[in-house]
Amino acid sequence: MTITINRETKLNALNIETLQEIKSAVTEANADKEVAGIIITGSGLKAFAAGADISEFANFDVKQGTKMSADGHAVMNTVEQSGKPVIAAVNGFALGGGCELAMACHLRIASENAKFGQPEVNLGVPPGYGGTQRLIQLIGKSKAVELLLTGDAIGANEAMEYGLVNDVVPIEDLLPRCIEILNKIAGKSPLAIAKVIKCVNDYYQDGKDGLKTEIEEFGHAFGTSDFKEGTSAFLNKRKATFER
Repeated sequence: MTITINRETKLNALNIETLQEIKSAVTEANADKEVAGIIITGSGLKAFAAGADISEFANFDVKQGTKMSADGHAVMNTVEQSGKPVIAAVNGFALGGGCELAMACHLRIASENAKFGQPEVNLGVPPGYGGTQRLIQLIGKSKAVELLLTGDAIGANEAMEYGLVNDVVPIEDLLPRCIEILNKIAGKSPLAIAKVIKCVNDYYQDGKDGLKTEIEEFGHAFGTSDFKEGTSAFLNKRKATFER
């Protein structure tokens, strides 16, 4: 399933309605057996998502700002905890909330014109949708703190150098590259893919022991049809065919 942020005239800025639509679409994709993976991208050639829609929250008070952040976190968590792989096809600016959305995805493929950054300090606020946490997870504390404090943006190649993105391609190859990756993943066990995502997420989640999760998920896998099919295919030297 491809989810396209369709606010091109606003550089695909993430207003509250759009965020909820993304959350609903990811939830729908996870419930659809025909969907093997998800691509999130922006409409047009300039922006994946150039941040939150500032005009929407410029007059918010403390209570409204807190709710906005909590709701945004819920959206990003839905993306991150998707049992099906989610790839951000970053076709231009991914700033503020847009960068946070890309970081919540499991993989990030960037076009050559992509720009990443967390410029919220210019508005008098810190990132509110998980940017202070996921940026550190992906690129390490030192560089993450520099980008968070300066509000500077980095290009696609620099983002790849720091480990923020997985690949950089010409913009015309962006969606084909994402589809290529998802097609490769689609040939693997969907149950195992979901278990890998859960184990990785638990490494970073407070109150969770990722190693314990791995032991549990590994053991549970032995009771699944995917395990029987995968091992049978290996032993019989044939390609496994997993059910969805």
